[in-house]
Amino acid sequence: MARSGYFHGDLRRALLDAGLDAARAAGPEAVSVRELARMVGVAPSAVYRHFESHERLVSELALRAQAMVADAMEAEVALVTDVVGRAWADGVLAAVGTGYIRFAWREPGLFRIAFRTHGDLDAAHDERGRGSCGRTPYEQLERALDALVEVGELAEQERAGAEALAWSSVHGFALLTVEGPLRSLDEQTREQLVLRIVEMVRQGLAQRAGPGA
Repeated sequence: MARSGYFHGDLRRALLDAGLDAARAAGPEAVSVRELARMVGVAPSAVYRHFESHERLVSELALRAQAMVADAMEAEVALVTDVVGRAWADGVLAAVGTGYIRFAWREPGLFRIAFRTHGDLDAAHDERGRGSCGRTPYEQLERALDALVEVGELAEQERAGAEALAWSSVHGFALLTVEGPLRSLDEQTREQLVLRIVEMVRQGLAQRAGPGA
């Protein structure tokens, strides 16, 4: 019997939507060529007409999930109002960190697939990972760190590599609370700790600005 999915107007999009649904429900492990083919009503061979491998399919899904993370970060940044200068820069750094972590809590399956990209940091500026805000998650962090330099809270000579330091701290906490031993924390404790984590990052970076920062 012919499958109606073969005649889908946009099979590639349908497969990506199905992939995000599968990842949202059960994480990256739920994304298989056979299961996505079943979900949209096509034979598995049809999937490979649009994605040369399972790895490529996951990478595409990761970029779409990254765009969602970026918009979640932007939503937190939008709450930083009525402040300027150092207070604004501090607020933006805190916002991108809390937005990142809170997305992980709301959408653990999508968060877990979001950074399953291949090619190291090649995807950090991939336009497919940019949300409606026009930035990828990495570019959100870059903006926040640049703001710290502008207000003198992070020394310009210490700017290089700051993304790795900040990202590692925030991502590690997010993973521990999503799928690690910290997942048993109650909501109030988690919220208290996320604020302390982003403040710890800010203070650690500020120390690199030298005396008087």
